[in-house]
Amino acid sequence: MKALVALTAAMLLAGCGLQPMYAGGGNAAVAQGLAAVQVSAIEGRAGWLVRNALVDELGVSGAKGVAPKYRLDVRLDDKLESFALLRDDTTGRERRTLRARYQLVDVGSGAVVLDATAGSDAGIDVVSSDYATIAAEQTALENMAKDVASRIVTNVALRLRGDTDQ
Repeated sequence: MKALVALTAAMLLAGCGLQPMYAGGGNAAVAQGLAAVQVSAIEGRAGWLVRNALVDELGVSGAKGVAPKYRLDVRLDDKLESFALLRDDTTGRERRTLRARYQLVDVGSGAVVLDATAGSDAGIDVVSSDYATIAAEQTALENMAKDVASRIVTNVALRLRGDTDQ
C-alpha cells in the first residue's frame, strides 16, 4: 500500500513540471552560474557578514579556475531601533532590520541582469545586562546576514535558471 502511494505521488509530482534546481549537482547549469558570480566588497560589519555568507552560499570559494561572468553589487541598510518604553523610561525591546538592495551585473556587457531587494528583521529583548543585550544584537545581525544572503542567492539562482520575470 505504501509503495502504491509513493508511486502515485511520484507520478503526480513528475507530471506537474517541477524540476530540481540543482539537478546534476555541481555540474548543473545553476550551480555553474552561481560559481561564476563575483561578490563585490560591502561596507561595514554587516557587509562583511553578508559578503562572507554570500561567498559560502554561492560556492565561489571552491570554484577555482572559473572566470567571473557576473558581479553581485550589494548595498545594505542596517538599523537598530528602540521601542517598548518601560515605566522608568528605559527601552524594553529593540528591533534590528537589515535590508539589502542588490544588482547582478553581467561582467562582459555591464548590463544589469537582476535588480532586487531582500531583508530580514529581528526583535531583541533589552535586559539589565549590557553585555547580554549587545551579544543579542550581534547574534541577531549574524543570523539576519545569513538569512539575507540566502534570499539573495535563491533569487540569483532563479534568475540564472530563467524562472523569474524581474
